[in-house]
Amino acid sequence: MKITRLTTFAVPPRWLFLKIETDAGICGWGEPVLEGRADTVAACVAELADYLVGKDPGAIEDHWTVLYRGGFYRGGGIHMSALAGIDQALWDIKGKALGQPVHALLGGPVRHRMRVYHWVGGDRPSDIVAGAKAAAAKGFTAIKMLATEELAYIDSHARLDAVLERVAAVRAAMGPGFGIGVDFHGRLHRPMAKVLAREIEQYRLMFIEEPVLSEHVEALKEIKAQTATPIALGERLYSRWDFKTILQGGLADVIQPDPSHSGGITETRKIAAMAEAYDVALALHCPLGPIALATCLQLDAVCHNAAIQEQSIGMHYNKDADIPAYLADPSVFAATDGFMEIPRGPGLGLNIDEDAVMAGAKAGHRWRNPVWRHADGSFAEW
Repeated sequence: MKITRLTTFAVPPRWLFLKIETDAGICGWGEPVLEGRADTVAACVAELADYLVGKDPGAIEDHWTVLYRGGFYRGGGIHMSALAGIDQALWDIKGKALGQPVHALLGGPVRHRMRVYHWVGGDRPSDIVAGAKAAAAKGFTAIKMLATEELAYIDSHARLDAVLERVAAVRAAMGPGFGIGVDFHGRLHRPMAKVLAREIEQYRLMFIEEPVLSEHVEALKEIKAQTATPIALGERLYSRWDFKTILQGGLADVIQPDPSHSGGITETRKIAAMAEAYDVALALHCPLGPIALATCLQLDAVCHNAAIQEQSIGMHYNKDADIPAYLADPSVFAATDGFMEIPRGPGLGLNIDEDAVMAGAKAGHRWRNPVWRHADGSFAEW
């Protein structure tokens, strides 16, 4: 079997799909996207395709190694996202060729269903309590929320109090047993992050996510000293080498690589295994589309330290199209009692509605994240 063609499709709301075709009539799907940089990632996929066309799709580890190491300049969001989607599609092909789900090819599942959480609120937190109650009504047992808006290096305690009030309201409404993750989104800087990490501990959260940007590793050590709340990070780290410093330094309790950014199934499983060696939990990042979610669930099936899974069905970004729109059978992602079953079909375990993908590609998208500014006009982290 030989690879014959790689084709990308930019589809609403902000996703990029990849189809890899073979001369045996078996095709695989991947989701190689970096949010807001879909066209750039598509260009990188096209560059990497020069090496792949004509090759056996089954040599996944070797293809990964060449596509990562063979270009001299390596790593980063664009390159690793392109490589991620290719890797996903190659695993999809292998599973379909052998009639097995990817998790079976990775050694078989350690679990058959995965706890998932529901996103509530938008980029500027509002109506979070109503969103949490709606999620619970659908059977979810955990949510993730944004609680912060713009925060300056040194900001008023009134702004911090507003964050605490939002979290307090959700905890009061949902009770002590409901899971709450709070995403700081890297919007804080070290001085305020230290204060907020200490003050928010009383609400017994699942984790606080990106209290500062991951490049500020020295600040993470100080923040961890302020709180017993688990610290989660990793969506803006792209390889095992990026995670090495974080894990060696004991700077995170939960890592969140995104298998559409962190080199696909091949690389993300290695990152997860590294984390397990440090007794660190795994909560794969996935505010993306159906192929990305299927990929995450295949990895969750084989990673013992997988704790909870992000998924974007009904997310505020998905106004133009949602995950079910691109599936021939959306029931593959049905959630019951806060869990999703691990897909058991061959490959990634889902059937893409190609007509819907073609229609979506005609509409396309040009999604960009917001640009925020502080009251003085300076740039604010979003």
